[in-house]
Amino acid sequence: MTFETVCKLADIPDGGVLGVEVGDTPVALVRQGGEVHALHDVCSHAEVKLSEGEVYDGTLECWLHGSCFDLRSGKPTGPPANKPVPVYRVKIDGDDVLVSLSKES
Repeated sequence: MTFETVCKLADIPDGGVLGVEVGDTPVALVRQGGEVHALHDVCSHAEVKLSEGEVYDGTLECWLHGSCFDLRSGKPTGPPANKPVPVYRVKIDGDDVLVSLSKES
């Protein structure tokens, strides 16, 4: 599994979200409860950036229509979205945040 350094931990606001690119793939990094999560940064319903939304209760809310996506699974927690977004593996190495787009486990 290949990890790519995408930012510094301090770049992600605590309880917030940061949009980054991993190669050509948009990724939303969420820092909540001492953990960092990575989700595909495109809503499965309206194809807008999830990184422009709000984080709460373990979800990332799409700013356009209010669909929320579980930070761990990428599954929508309610309509209008009905398809999950991909989630990616995250590793913290010192102050660096690394993300793997690989589907390997």
